Amino acid sequence: MTIVVIGPLTQDQIITSNSKTSAAGGASYFQSFVFEEFNMDYVAVANFNNLDLIKDFPNLGNLIPIVGDDTHYFINEYPEGDNSDIRKQYSNFADIPLLKNQLEFVLDDIFEIDAFILNPLNRNDFPVETVDYLKTFNVPIYLSVQGFLRLPDEKIDDKNYSIKLEMYNDLEDILNGVTGIFLDESEAKIVFDDGNYNKYDIDEIVITNGSDGSRIIVESDEIKIEAVEVDNIMDATGCGDTYMAGYLYMRKRGASYQEAGCFAAAMCSVKLQSYGPFGGTEEEVHSIIKKENAVI
Repeated sequence: MTIVVIGPLTQDQIITSNSKTSAAGGASYFQSFVFEEFNMDYVAVANFNNLDLIKDFPNLGNLIPIVGDDTHYFINEYPEGDNSDIRKQYSNFADIPLLKNQLEFVLDDIFEIDAFILNPLNRNDFPVETVDYLKTFNVPIYLSVQGFLRLPDEKIDDKNYSIKLEMYNDLEDILNGVTGIFLDESEAKIVFDDGNYNKYDIDEIVITNGSDGSRIIVESDEIKIEAVEVDNIMDATGCGDTYMAGYLYMRKRGASYQEAGCFAAAMCSVKLQSYGPFGGTEEEVHSIIKKENAVI
Protein backbone atom coordinates (compact mmCIF):
# COMPACT_ATOMS: atom_id res chain seq x y z
CA MET A 1 0.00 0.00 0.00
CA THR A 2 1.29 3.43 -0.97
CA ILE A 3 1.50 6.78 0.78
CA VAL A 4 1.00 9.56 -1.77
CA VAL A 5 2.81 12.81 -0.97
CA ILE A 6 1.48 15.77 -2.97
CA GLY A 7 2.89 19.28 -3.24
CA PRO A 8 5.32 21.48 -5.14
CA LEU A 9 9.06 21.14 -5.48
CA THR A 10 10.69 24.51 -4.86
CA GLN A 11 13.84 26.42 -5.63
CA ASP A 12 15.15 27.64 -2.27
CA GLN A 13 17.77 30.15 -1.26
CA ILE A 14 19.05 29.79 2.29
CA ILE A 15 20.76 32.80 3.87
CA THR A 16 22.59 32.77 7.18
CA SER A 17 24.97 35.25 8.77
CA ASN A 18 27.93 33.72 6.90
CA SER A 19 26.55 31.85 3.89
CA LYS A 20 24.12 31.93 0.99
CA THR A 21 23.19 28.69 -0.75
CA SER A 22 20.65 27.52 -3.32
CA ALA A 23 18.96 24.13 -3.21
CA ALA A 24 15.83 22.20 -4.08
CA GLY A 25 13.15 22.26 -1.43
CA GLY A 26 9.48 22.02 -0.60
CA ALA A 27 7.75 19.85 1.99
CA SER A 28 7.25 16.96 -0.43
CA TYR A 29 10.97 17.02 -1.22
CA PHE A 30 12.08 16.87 2.42
CA GLN A 31 9.51 14.22 3.33
CA SER A 32 10.53 12.00 0.41
CA PHE A 33 14.05 11.75 1.82
CA VAL A 34 12.64 10.47 5.11
CA PHE A 35 10.40 7.89 3.46
CA GLU A 36 13.24 6.81 1.17
CA GLU A 37 15.60 6.33 4.12
CA PHE A 38 13.00 4.30 6.02
CA ASN A 39 12.05 2.16 3.00
CA MET A 40 8.41 3.23 2.95
CA ASP A 41 6.20 2.57 -0.05
CA TYR A 42 5.56 6.12 -1.26
CA VAL A 43 4.95 8.18 -4.38
CA ALA A 44 5.56 11.93 -4.60
CA VAL A 45 3.34 13.92 -6.95
CA ALA A 46 5.04 17.29 -7.41
CA ASN A 47 4.31 20.32 -9.58
CA PHE A 48 7.05 22.69 -10.76
CA ASN A 49 8.55 24.13 -13.91
CA ASN A 50 12.30 24.13 -13.26
CA LEU A 51 13.31 20.65 -14.43
CA ASP A 52 16.78 21.05 -12.92
CA LEU A 53 15.17 20.29 -9.56
CA ILE A 54 14.58 16.67 -10.56
CA LYS A 55 18.26 15.79 -10.22
CA ASP A 56 18.11 16.47 -6.47
CA PHE A 57 15.12 14.20 -5.80
CA PRO A 58 16.09 11.08 -3.78
CA ASN A 59 14.47 8.49 -6.09
CA LEU A 60 13.18 9.44 -9.53
CA GLY A 61 11.27 6.15 -9.69
CA ASN A 62 9.00 7.46 -6.94
CA LEU A 63 8.42 10.90 -8.47
CA ILE A 64 5.44 11.79 -10.65
CA PRO A 65 6.15 15.30 -12.00
CA ILE A 66 3.45 17.68 -13.09
CA VAL A 67 5.16 20.35 -15.16
CA GLY A 68 3.44 23.69 -14.69
CA ASP A 69 3.99 27.26 -15.82
CA ASP A 70 6.12 28.30 -12.84
CA THR A 71 8.13 27.10 -9.85
CA HIS A 72 7.72 28.14 -6.24
CA TYR A 73 10.73 30.15 -5.11
CA PHE A 74 11.52 30.70 -1.43
CA ILE A 75 14.16 32.74 0.37
CA ASN A 76 14.78 31.49 3.92
CA GLU A 77 16.86 33.93 5.92
CA TYR A 78 18.17 33.17 9.43
CA PRO A 79 19.44 36.53 10.70
CA GLU A 80 20.51 35.24 14.11
CA GLY A 81 22.80 32.48 12.91
CA ASP A 82 22.19 29.24 14.77
CA ASN A 83 18.88 30.43 16.26
CA SER A 84 16.58 28.41 14.02
CA ASP A 85 13.47 29.84 15.70
CA ILE A 86 14.03 33.20 13.97
CA ARG A 87 13.40 33.10 10.23
CA LYS A 88 12.50 35.66 7.60
CA GLN A 89 10.86 34.12 4.56
CA TYR A 90 10.04 35.47 1.12
CA SER A 91 8.34 33.91 -1.90
CA ASN A 92 7.31 34.57 -5.49
CA PHE A 93 3.85 33.12 -4.72
CA ALA A 94 3.74 31.02 -7.88
CA ASP A 95 0.20 30.40 -9.11
CA ILE A 96 0.36 26.73 -10.12
CA PRO A 97 -2.63 24.97 -8.54
CA LEU A 98 -2.90 21.19 -8.48
CA LEU A 99 -6.18 20.57 -10.27
CA LYS A 100 -8.59 17.68 -9.86
CA ASN A 101 -8.22 16.55 -13.48
CA GLN A 102 -4.42 16.49 -13.17
CA LEU A 103 -4.58 14.26 -10.11
CA GLU A 104 -7.25 12.03 -11.63
CA PHE A 105 -4.84 11.33 -14.46
CA VAL A 106 -1.83 10.42 -12.30
CA LEU A 107 -3.56 8.71 -9.36
CA ASP A 108 -5.31 6.28 -11.67
CA ASP A 109 -1.98 4.48 -12.13
CA ILE A 110 -1.38 3.91 -8.39
CA PHE A 111 -2.80 0.50 -7.50
CA GLU A 112 -3.64 0.87 -3.81
CA ILE A 113 -3.40 4.14 -1.89
CA ASP A 114 -2.96 3.97 1.89
CA ALA A 115 -2.94 7.71 2.74
CA PHE A 116 -2.42 11.20 1.32
CA ILE A 117 -0.03 13.85 2.63
CA LEU A 118 -0.87 17.32 1.30
CA ASN A 119 1.76 20.05 1.33
CA PRO A 120 0.42 23.41 0.09
CA LEU A 121 2.96 26.24 -0.03
CA ASN A 122 0.38 28.95 -0.69
CA ARG A 123 -3.41 28.98 -0.75
CA ASN A 124 -3.56 28.55 -4.53
CA ASP A 125 -1.91 25.13 -4.47
CA PHE A 126 -4.91 22.99 -3.47
CA PRO A 127 -8.33 24.28 -4.56
CA VAL A 128 -11.29 23.06 -2.47
CA GLU A 129 -12.44 20.93 -5.43
CA THR A 130 -9.09 19.13 -5.43
CA VAL A 131 -9.21 18.36 -1.71
CA ASP A 132 -12.84 17.22 -1.99
CA TYR A 133 -11.78 14.82 -4.75
CA LEU A 134 -9.02 13.34 -2.58
CA LYS A 135 -11.51 12.83 0.26
CA THR A 136 -13.52 10.49 -2.00
CA PHE A 137 -10.72 7.90 -1.71
CA ASN A 138 -11.78 7.36 1.93
CA VAL A 139 -8.20 7.00 3.16
CA PRO A 140 -6.43 9.10 5.82
CA ILE A 141 -5.46 12.61 4.72
CA TYR A 142 -2.72 14.50 6.57
CA LEU A 143 -2.26 18.15 5.76
CA SER A 144 0.26 20.90 6.44
CA VAL A 145 -1.80 24.03 7.11
CA GLN A 146 0.77 26.81 6.69
CA GLY A 147 0.43 27.26 2.93
CA PHE A 148 -3.28 28.01 3.19
CA LEU A 149 -2.54 30.94 5.52
CA ARG A 150 0.18 32.61 3.43
CA LEU A 151 -0.40 35.83 1.55
CA PRO A 152 2.06 38.19 -0.16
CA ASP A 153 2.89 41.26 1.91
CA GLU A 154 5.57 43.74 0.87
CA LYS A 155 7.38 43.38 -2.45
CA ILE A 156 11.13 43.07 -1.89
CA ASP A 157 12.35 42.81 -5.51
CA ASP A 158 10.95 42.28 -8.99
CA LYS A 159 9.32 38.93 -8.18
CA ASN A 160 9.39 38.19 -4.44
CA TYR A 161 7.26 39.24 -1.49
CA SER A 162 7.52 39.00 2.24
CA ILE A 163 4.90 36.71 3.76
CA LYS A 164 2.00 37.45 6.06
CA LEU A 165 -0.40 34.95 7.61
CA GLU A 166 -4.17 35.38 7.54
CA MET A 167 -7.17 33.11 7.92
CA TYR A 168 -8.39 31.54 4.66
CA ASN A 169 -12.16 31.66 4.04
CA ASP A 170 -12.24 28.16 2.50
CA LEU A 171 -10.16 26.55 5.26
CA GLU A 172 -13.14 25.08 7.12
CA ASP A 173 -14.27 23.19 4.01
CA ILE A 174 -10.73 21.92 3.48
CA LEU A 175 -10.05 20.83 7.07
CA ASN A 176 -13.32 19.10 7.89
CA GLY A 177 -12.89 15.38 7.29
CA VAL A 178 -9.08 15.24 7.15
CA THR A 179 -7.35 12.88 9.56
CA GLY A 180 -4.59 15.12 10.87
CA ILE A 181 -3.13 18.59 10.46
CA PHE A 182 0.32 20.03 11.17
CA LEU A 183 0.98 23.69 11.97
CA ASP A 184 3.13 25.84 14.24
CA GLU A 185 2.05 27.94 17.21
CA SER A 186 1.68 31.18 15.24
CA GLU A 187 -0.51 29.41 12.69
CA ALA A 188 -2.55 27.70 15.43
CA LYS A 189 -3.43 31.10 16.90
CA ILE A 190 -5.02 32.00 13.55
CA VAL A 191 -6.78 28.70 12.82
CA PHE A 192 -7.98 28.21 16.40
CA ASP A 193 -8.35 31.84 17.39
CA ASP A 194 -11.02 30.99 19.94
CA GLY A 195 -8.93 28.25 21.57
CA ASN A 196 -11.42 25.55 20.55
CA TYR A 197 -9.44 22.65 19.09
CA ASN A 198 -12.62 20.67 18.45
CA LYS A 199 -14.14 23.19 16.03
CA TYR A 200 -13.23 21.10 12.97
CA ASP A 201 -13.73 17.42 12.19
CA ILE A 202 -10.06 16.44 12.65
CA ASP A 203 -8.66 13.44 14.55
CA GLU A 204 -5.11 14.68 15.25
CA ILE A 205 -3.70 18.20 15.58
CA VAL A 206 0.09 18.50 15.77
CA ILE A 207 1.45 21.92 16.75
CA THR A 208 5.19 22.55 16.60
CA ASN A 209 7.11 25.33 18.30
CA GLY A 210 10.78 25.04 17.35
CA SER A 211 13.14 24.67 20.29
CA ASP A 212 10.16 24.76 22.68
CA GLY A 213 8.99 21.38 21.42
CA SER A 214 5.57 20.39 20.15
CA ARG A 215 2.18 19.28 21.32
CA ILE A 216 -0.31 16.79 19.96
CA ILE A 217 -4.03 17.33 20.53
CA VAL A 218 -6.36 14.37 20.22
CA GLU A 219 -9.97 15.04 21.24
CA SER A 220 -9.62 16.76 24.62
CA ASP A 221 -6.16 15.38 25.43
CA GLU A 222 -2.92 17.31 24.90
CA ILE A 223 0.41 15.51 24.75
CA LYS A 224 3.56 17.59 25.23
CA ILE A 225 6.70 16.58 23.32
CA GLU A 226 10.03 18.07 24.39
CA ALA A 227 12.49 19.20 21.73
CA VAL A 228 15.92 17.56 21.67
CA GLU A 229 18.58 20.17 22.39
CA VAL A 230 21.06 20.73 19.57
CA ASP A 231 24.38 22.52 20.09
CA ASN A 232 25.45 22.93 16.47
CA ILE A 233 22.58 23.99 14.20
CA MET A 234 23.56 23.93 10.54
CA ASP A 235 20.30 24.13 8.55
CA ALA A 236 16.73 24.47 9.84
CA THR A 237 14.98 24.65 6.46
CA GLY A 238 12.62 21.70 6.10
CA CYS A 239 12.70 20.79 9.78
CA GLY A 240 8.92 20.97 10.20
CA ASP A 241 8.44 18.83 7.10
CA THR A 242 10.89 16.30 8.52
CA TYR A 243 8.96 16.23 11.80
CA MET A 244 5.72 15.56 9.92
CA ALA A 245 7.23 12.68 7.94
CA GLY A 246 8.83 11.08 11.00
CA TYR A 247 5.62 11.37 13.00
CA LEU A 248 3.53 9.77 10.25
CA TYR A 249 6.10 7.02 9.70
CA MET A 250 5.77 5.97 13.32
CA ARG A 251 1.98 6.31 13.40
CA LYS A 252 1.75 4.06 10.33
CA ARG A 253 3.75 1.47 12.27
CA GLY A 254 1.24 1.57 15.11
CA ALA A 255 3.15 3.85 17.49
CA SER A 256 1.27 5.94 20.05
CA TYR A 257 1.01 9.71 19.69
CA GLN A 258 3.69 10.13 22.37
CA GLU A 259 6.03 7.67 20.68
CA ALA A 260 5.54 9.23 17.26
CA GLY A 261 6.15 12.73 18.61
CA CYS A 262 9.34 11.72 20.44
CA PHE A 263 10.64 10.00 17.31
CA ALA A 264 9.88 13.04 15.15
CA ALA A 265 11.58 15.39 17.62
CA ALA A 266 14.71 13.24 17.66
CA MET A 267 14.72 13.15 13.85
CA CYS A 268 14.66 16.95 13.76
CA SER A 269 17.76 17.08 15.96
CA VAL A 270 19.58 14.99 13.33
CA LYS A 271 18.24 17.13 10.48
CA LEU A 272 19.34 20.38 12.16
CA GLN A 273 22.98 19.31 12.41
CA SER A 274 23.61 18.98 8.66
CA TYR A 275 22.75 20.81 5.47
CA GLY A 276 19.91 19.67 3.27
CA PRO A 277 17.31 16.94 3.85
CA PHE A 278 17.34 14.35 6.64
CA GLY A 279 20.23 11.98 6.12
CA GLY A 280 20.25 9.94 9.33
CA THR A 281 19.13 6.40 10.10
CA GLU A 282 16.38 4.94 12.24
CA GLU A 283 19.00 3.45 14.54
CA GLU A 284 20.54 6.89 15.04
CA VAL A 285 17.16 8.35 15.95
CA HIS A 286 16.41 5.61 18.47
CA SER A 287 19.86 6.12 19.99
CA ILE A 288 19.05 9.79 20.58
CA ILE A 289 15.71 8.89 22.14
CA LYS A 290 17.37 6.42 24.49
CA LYS A 291 19.96 9.03 25.48
CA GLU A 292 17.22 11.58 26.15
CA ASN A 293 15.27 9.09 28.27
CA ALA A 294 12.20 9.73 26.16
CA VAL A 295 9.24 7.39 26.00
CA ILE A 296 9.48 5.03 23.02
